[in-house]
Amino acid sequence: MRTVLVTGPGGAGRTTVAAATALAAARSGRRTLLVSADEVPALPAGTEDTERLTSVRVDSAAHFRDELLELQDRASGVLDLLGANRLDGEELTELPGSAQLAVLHTLRRAAEDSRTGDGCEVLVVDLPPLTDALALLALPGQLRRYLRRLLPRERQAARALRPVLAQLAGVPMPAQWLYEAAARKDAELAAVEALIEDAATTVRLVAEPGQAAGGALSSARTALALHGLRVDSVVASRVLPRHSADPWFADLAARQEKCLDHWHQEWAPGTPVRESAHLGREPRTLEDLSLLAGDCAPDDRTPGHAGDPWWTETAEDGVISWCLPLPGATKEDLRLVRRGDELLLTAGPFHRIVRLESALRRCTVSGAALTDGVLRVRFTPDPALWPRTP
Repeated sequence: MRTVLVTGPGGAGRTTVAAATALAAARSGRRTLLVSADEVPALPAGTEDTERLTSVRVDSAAHFRDELLELQDRASGVLDLLGANRLDGEELTELPGSAQLAVLHTLRRAAEDSRTGDGCEVLVVDLPPLTDALALLALPGQLRRYLRRLLPRERQAARALRPVLAQLAGVPMPAQWLYEAAARKDAELAAVEALIEDAATTVRLVAEPGQAAGGALSSARTALALHGLRVDSVVASRVLPRHSADPWFADLAARQEKCLDHWHQEWAPGTPVRESAHLGREPRTLEDLSLLAGDCAPDDRTPGHAGDPWWTETAEDGVISWCLPLPGATKEDLRLVRRGDELLLTAGPFHRIVRLESALRRCTVSGAALTDGVLRVRFTPDPALWPRTP
């Protein structure tokens, strides 16, 4: 399944570009699903047209209500023991963060349908604005890490001892349903994480040409590389005609053109910059989307990598360098911390925790360098842990 994740600075027209991308994919003859948390006027949610395109709107409130009621049912024994009063679905109001979890749930369902052959061939996801989207894409891995730390799988082996432990401690031990629920959630998050890291998944950045958007795109470029996500294109939205007799209009167009030239230089040659024309009005009909679809068709190029782009280099003295492309990063914004078997990596406001490979766990971090947009973390084998050669 080809997946296109669309995001960009707020107000740049990402929902319109996502809809035009989905329409272009459907018109190429592929079953296409458009997922959005916002209303797409030209594509009513829940409807399917003759062009093999289905549009679905994420209902975060309904997802929050269903998840909480299911959890309440599973924990009924504990709640009854505590004398808790049950919550009714009508009195539940979604909490902050529920929208992100609802999007992840929708992505998981799409991935499951694709594996069974009943789903779409192209999935287009209208993500939140740029900063929130980056946090959303990192969320599955973060939640899985929390689950592993809070409820380690090896603890399940001691479930037969829980009654004895409960008597010794004087408090009830975690019930089996808790571990089963954690395992189920971990599997669901793993499916979403696999979809995001799949070789056929790319990010499409949408921005209106301008100085502010340029800074946001440069920052996003580093953040996406940090998480191993490939950008298939940058879509410049609402591009004005180049030639106009009106001086004020011509000045705006000239500023856009200058910005576009800079984007072409910054992102080339690996990432194309597409230009989506300004219609002179907000897209409201299928015909309006059709005018934009030609500039938004999802490409079918073979991705440069599948999953994490890290690679290793070994020097003659045995020092191992763990390498990661970080275009746009600066030395001042980088910070590395080794904590046990994990490497905490910070690039500006963005963070990632990476679990070290088996060989690197037996090494000590001896330095790091950022050269030509590539971060190289040097690991020196620890004589006390590294296998000795006869």
